[in-house]
Amino acid sequence: MPPGPEVPVETIYALPEKLREAQGLFEATGGLHAAALFDKEGELVALREDVGRHNATDKLVGWALLEGRLPLSEHVVMVSGRSSFEILQKCLTAGVPVVCAISAPSSLAVDVARQFGMTLVGFLRGNRFNIYSGHERVLA
Repeated sequence: MPPGPEVPVETIYALPEKLREAQGLFEATGGLHAAALFDKEGELVALREDVGRHNATDKLVGWALLEGRLPLSEHVVMVSGRSSFEILQKCLTAGVPVVCAISAPSSLAVDVARQFGMTLVGFLRGNRFNIYSGHERVLA
C-alpha cells in the first residue's frame, strides 16, 4: 500500500457523526449498516447502506468502480459495524489505505492490515479509538 494519506486525529474523530448524519435509511429503519467513503479532509464522497455491512462495502466499492474512481488511494472508508477480513479485503482491492470502524476488528482483519500496510482503526467512538495497524498515517 502506498504511504499516503495522512489523516488528522480530529478528522477521524468526526467520521462516526458524519456517517450517522448521512444514513437516511438507518434513520428511518434503525436496521441498516453503512459504508462511507471520505476524502483525507473528512468530506463525505459517497455512502451506501444495506442490511449487511459486507454488502454496504460491496455497493461502495462498486460505485467507485463504475464512476472510474479506483484506486481510492487518498481516501478513508468508515463502516458502521465491525471490520472483518472481508471488508479489509474489499478495501485493499479498491486501494483504500485507511479503514475505520465503530466496533472491533477481527483478528484476521488486523493481520491483513498489517501484512499489506493498511491503517486500521477500531472502536471509533467519541474522542477515542484504537489503531491496530498503520499508525504513521494518523496525525496527532
